[in-house]
Amino acid sequence: MSDVNADSWVSSGHRPMGFPEFVIVIASIMALNPLAMDMMLPALPNIGSAFNIPVANHLQLVLSTFLIGFGAGQFIMGPLSDRFGRRPVLLGGMAVYAVASVLAVAAPSFETLLLARALQGLGTSATRVIATSIVRDCYVGRRMASVMSLAMMVFIAVPVIAPSFGQAVLMVTAWRGIFVVLMLYGLLALAWCVLRLPETLPESGRRSLAPADVLSAFRQTLTNRQTIGYATAAGSVIGALFAYVFCAQQVFTGIYHLGHYFPLAFAAIAAGTAVAGFLNARLVGRLGMRVISHGALMLYTVVAAVMLLTESLGMLPLSLFMVLSALMMFSFGMMVANFTALAMEPQGRIAGTASSLYGSITTLIGIVVGMAIGQSFDGTLLPFSVGFFLSTLAALAIVLVVEKGRLFMPHHRPIA
Repeated sequence: MSDVNADSWVSSGHRPMGFPEFVIVIASIMALNPLAMDMMLPALPNIGSAFNIPVANHLQLVLSTFLIGFGAGQFIMGPLSDRFGRRPVLLGGMAVYAVASVLAVAAPSFETLLLARALQGLGTSATRVIATSIVRDCYVGRRMASVMSLAMMVFIAVPVIAPSFGQAVLMVTAWRGIFVVLMLYGLLALAWCVLRLPETLPESGRRSLAPADVLSAFRQTLTNRQTIGYATAAGSVIGALFAYVFCAQQVFTGIYHLGHYFPLAFAAIAAGTAVAGFLNARLVGRLGMRVISHGALMLYTVVAAVMLLTESLGMLPLSLFMVLSALMMFSFGMMVANFTALAMEPQGRIAGTASSLYGSITTLIGIVVGMAIGQSFDGTLLPFSVGFFLSTLAALAIVLVVEKGRLFMPHHRPIA
């Protein structure tokens, strides 16, 4: 990787695209995942009515099945991209996403819809892994964190508008229309990548798919203290976020009785992540990844503790819940890009495989934690508050172990 000049930070690895287009393309393909997740939130009651699903918690499968496909698919996408290059695996995954969207539109049963959702998740696993790998191919260190933060700023804006966008689609058509929109967006992103995104992994940097080589790359990733530590910590905080998304429709419409105003409340809260992404992109070059992410983790812990305390005392009105949730989203936004960059920092030679394992570990931990909390929903916020607090404490403990008790301290080289 080489930079053309320090002002533009343009890597030769992604020409002919300039820096702004590169960030937008990365954000656009990463956005396939949250768009497919959060556009579905206002449609869950409609899907339940269409397929006669009597238990509201069962409708969370529309979200969790998607994430299972997303998490499982990441195991293979990285090694494949390390062997065959980023472009063919990325384009193949986006094609699977488009086909799965067609299957969802035509789904005759709830089981078929869940199959389509799993396939959609599988397709987006390629976009998530390879987007991270492409950034790692072109940038390193704090510059990599800055690029990830800028991409995340666009990427994180998607959950802010996606539920409202889904609600708008429901106003003019049935819930299947949401999958038509997802398919069209996927095809547009696919066409953009075909026309403009170059291959960023040269032939000389590709790795064999021989079992010994793949296992060696897995072992190198899993035995690196910094990589595995930040992956498991990220999985813990993502689990709380997944639980929030799984329960959001039930919380806002069932507990706080917002009805059709639910997408507006969700968007107001999710805006905190977009603000965090913008601030992180501007500050990470000066303050460093550890200072920002460790500070955000401390804030995340305080928010979780306050939410648990106020809910236990029966003192958690909508206004306070929204403030705490916005702070949760803000601190998450300050953590996620930096945790990713810290985990990937030592893995330049095997970025694809490392990105696969990182994505799988974080997603699967997040799914287990999120489903455990989400399925325990009992009409109150107590199960969520307890789960949020415990998962956050776990993340804090893991980071303390990784950093040997020294938070906020920059390192001259990655922890082995």
